[in-house]
Amino acid sequence: MSSPPRSPARPQRPRPRRTPVRRKRPRWAMRVATSLSVAVLAAAGIGHAVVTGLDSDINRIDPFKDMKNRPARGDGMNVLLVGTDGRDRITPAEKKKYRLGGAPCRCTDTIMIVHLSEDRQRASIVSLPRDSYAETPAHTDRTTGKQHKAHPLKLNAAYAEGGPQLTVRTVENMTHVKIDHYLEVDFTSFMKTVDVLGGVRICTVRPLKDTYTGLDLPAGTHDLNGGQALQYVRARHTDGASDLGRMQRQQRFLAALIARATSSGVLLNPIKFQDVTGAVLGSVRADKGFGTDELIDLGRAMRTFSPSSSEFTTVPIGTMGYAVKGIGSTLKWDEKKAGRLFRTLRDDKPLAPHRVRSKALLVDVAPQQIRVQVENGTTTPGLGRRVDSALAATGFRTTRAPVNARDRSVHRTVVQYDPGWDRSAKSLATALPGSELRPAKGLGPLLRVIAGSDFKEVRKVRAEDPTQGEFGAVTGDQVVCP
Repeated sequence: MSSPPRSPARPQRPRPRRTPVRRKRPRWAMRVATSLSVAVLAAAGIGHAVVTGLDSDINRIDPFKDMKNRPARGDGMNVLLVGTDGRDRITPAEKKKYRLGGAPCRCTDTIMIVHLSEDRQRASIVSLPRDSYAETPAHTDRTTGKQHKAHPLKLNAAYAEGGPQLTVRTVENMTHVKIDHYLEVDFTSFMKTVDVLGGVRICTVRPLKDTYTGLDLPAGTHDLNGGQALQYVRARHTDGASDLGRMQRQQRFLAALIARATSSGVLLNPIKFQDVTGAVLGSVRADKGFGTDELIDLGRAMRTFSPSSSEFTTVPIGTMGYAVKGIGSTLKWDEKKAGRLFRTLRDDKPLAPHRVRSKALLVDVAPQQIRVQVENGTTTPGLGRRVDSALAATGFRTTRAPVNARDRSVHRTVVQYDPGWDRSAKSLATALPGSELRPAKGLGPLLRVIAGSDFKEVRKVRAEDPTQGEFGAVTGDQVVCP
């Protein structure tokens, strides 16, 4: 009678040892996800990999010390992400290669509000231009100890005058959004984090060249390492958009990093987790309240996070080149639109309208900005109307009144355009596979499509910068490589 009880008892003995092994996997997944949850939410200052038991290694600061009369707390969590130009630990070779020489200004190179929804299903990232016209509250200069009254300055100068505290106070005064947490990183952590993640994939429909940063990307798809990614997000002289264009590239980069982190399996790779953690912990500064509970919360959210879970926009600008005596040219916010934007953020509502992900080709100019007259260059009845309807359905502003061409024996579809509208013509030709681009002076902004017998279809296209909705917000899946 004693042997029957022993028989089932033997297989039960290893069970207590197996149970913790099975449980370690989800704990590892949580820790790894946690380590990157902030990293994938930090545009130009990527690298906030912190987890339970490791957050003590972060350089802690108190940006909220003695702050009074703060905005009321809304739903969700608001993190002020600040990227500085610190480069102390970058090698001389890297400084030379990636144009990082010179003394850092000790100011903020990037300022963003990262809003995580109450249900942790959405991240809304709002870029605040560093040249924004701002007014600081009264404060003490952190370097000289001098007392300053409230005065105007550029937003990024608040950090130089009063460090994280003045930066937070200035942002809260301007947005009326209560900042719950503060995260700060520099160039070093950015580069190393991108490298240990295996780089990021960036697409551009036109060449990007900036002699200041050394950025030199032909049109197409590129896999960037840490140094190249830093050049990409820092470039301000690739076009006339300056700082605004740079912020859009930072947002595209962040979306690409999210795609990389969530699709490559790196979130569940303990070795990669250790690499990322080691690469970034040494240069992160965060507020004292950003601890274990917050990190675990973010880790849970990351399990279902994807590029479509994120949305990006820049605070609406009312006046470009707003001159201020003693400060120079600034960017003045559109007070009404900015007020609605930050109210939406406080109310924990989406900034970007819901859209279905499409496999549209990227073009330089949005089809909604291109006017088109369609002509039927064949004897096929109704071909002109078919082409017109297909282009209109893709977003092109057709006349809705197609006509017959003089030559009715056209074989290859032709896109005629005034040379001054060549970018629009290339975008239109992308939607018409096999079409021929043919310049024709005097057409002005109205492009002409002469449909040939080779016409088969109109391909869907979308702009590289598909800003839509009241706040010009886009979701991450709209700006990553298709």
